[in-house]
Amino acid sequence: MNKWRHKGYYWLLVLSLILLALISLTIGKYELPFRDVIRLVRSALFSQLPEDDISAFVLFSIRLPRIIMAILIGSGLAVAGVGMQAVFKNPLVSPRVLGVSAGASFGVSLGILLFNDPILIQLLAFGGGMVAVLLTYLLGQSNRSNTVIMLVLAGIIVSAVFTSLLSLLQYNVDVDTELPSIIYWLMGSLSGIKMDDVKMASFPIILAILLLFLLRWKLNLLTLSDEEAESLGLNVKLERGLVIIAATVISAISVSMCGTIGWVGLITPHLGRMLVGTNHQRLVPVAIIIGGIYLLLIDNIARLLTSAEIPLSILTALIGAPVFALLLKKTGGNWR
Repeated sequence: MNKWRHKGYYWLLVLSLILLALISLTIGKYELPFRDVIRLVRSALFSQLPEDDISAFVLFSIRLPRIIMAILIGSGLAVAGVGMQAVFKNPLVSPRVLGVSAGASFGVSLGILLFNDPILIQLLAFGGGMVAVLLTYLLGQSNRSNTVIMLVLAGIIVSAVFTSLLSLLQYNVDVDTELPSIIYWLMGSLSGIKMDDVKMASFPIILAILLLFLLRWKLNLLTLSDEEAESLGLNVKLERGLVIIAATVISAISVSMCGTIGWVGLITPHLGRMLVGTNHQRLVPVAIIIGGIYLLLIDNIARLLTSAEIPLSILTALIGAPVFALLLKKTGGNWR
């Protein structure tokens, strides 16, 4: 009975994501009825679009890339959260625990200050995130008595260092030109996403999601103690490293493409657990879909709620924190 109920949840979530994506194509400041969307898609597939068609530009150059990126980033952060919570055996852990967001944010600021070129900014953001995690790993390996605790403490240290460097950088930039750009980027937005950005981000994000999906049954073993997992034949260091690498890639690309987006990797795994339980074989695919739905819904609210677009990090916190509080009250902290 539970098996069929879980499959029902899965297909209901898939249909909800498809329906939300279709609705997202039609809503916005520029009215685009669904029949026009169908017409434009048919024209793109079977004929040639008119060059001066404003509706085609809005659909294919603005809304479609934004929707695809929201689903990619949301799904990636959700499954990264599931993986990190399994690795650190803590349901309150998010993908940011190893300092990747702080490192990537510093990279963004450095790129804006030095180059102000979108591609170089994205590369520096990704590089900053990877350097932060590498430093966390090296620092966390200095004491082998408890690797998980050492990694958490090392992540706190590295995050503090990069956050301080970011503050120092913001203190010394031009307050009229560079500082607003840095702050707006770091607050998170999908407004400037183009199809080229989607092409650049899709392969590594999908590859990282696929890796975590393939490791989903091993995540159950990673929630055990290292001794128990090793006794069952699991190479704990290898599997933990693969999960951390995949989550780091997703988090770094997320910051490099659309700034810091919090709460997605923390909230969505718990929503998935409420539906299908703690078995990661069921939780991982459900969390992937919930993450896409959650961030796409947040992005729709961000661009429709007011005349000026609201940064994503504000809404994810304003919506995510009360939702998480309700989950805590309902479950009492027991997610099983």
